Formats: sequence, structure tokens, C-alpha cells
Amino acid sequence: MEILFEKDYLRELFYDGVTSDRHHRYQPDIVRRYVRVINTLESVDKPSDLFRYRSLHYERLIGDKAGLESVRVNKQYRIEFKSTSEGEVTVCNIIELSNHYK
Repeated sequence: MEILFEKDYLRELFYDGVTSDRHHRYQPDIVRRYVRVINTLESVDKPSDLFRYRSLHYERLIGDKAGLESVRVNKQYRIEFKSTSEGEVTVCNIIELSNHYK
């Protein structure tokens, strides 16, 4: 899958491990897990392949977040994203690293 980042802080976390945005600061363990999950997203051909990784808890969201999909970083955080199929390439737009208990 081709990965696109909708927000700059998500790109910075993946490539640099830190972000310049003071509002989006995470513990080093969360950043390591985030990078690992993004690498897993890059390694699959299509979103339905994510069902093989049970620890990610891949799901399509419903309600006010209908149209989005998510995978878990840990029990507290998840990555919300949209995926579209454009020919052979699936574009995965990472929307948010969010605390799903808020």
C-alpha cells in the first residue's frame, strides 16, 4: 500500500520519531509502535489483508466516523485512515493517531 499522511505531525512521527507540534507529543513506546504499524500497513497489498494481523484489530468504523478504517497501536491509541483503490495501488491516507477513549 502507498501511505500518505494527512497531517504533518503524523509524517514527522514516522520519519523523525518526534514532532515539532507541542499538542501531539507521545511517549517513545507509542511512537515505536506507531512506526511498526505504519510499516505493516505499507507491507500489505490491500486493506483486507490486515485481518491476518489480529493484534491490529482492523475494523471499518461506523457512526460519525463512517467511511474511515482503523488499526490499533495499543489498547489506548489507534490509527484512523481512509483507503481507496486506484488501479493496482491502494492509497492509504492516515487521518489521526487518536486516543479512542476520549
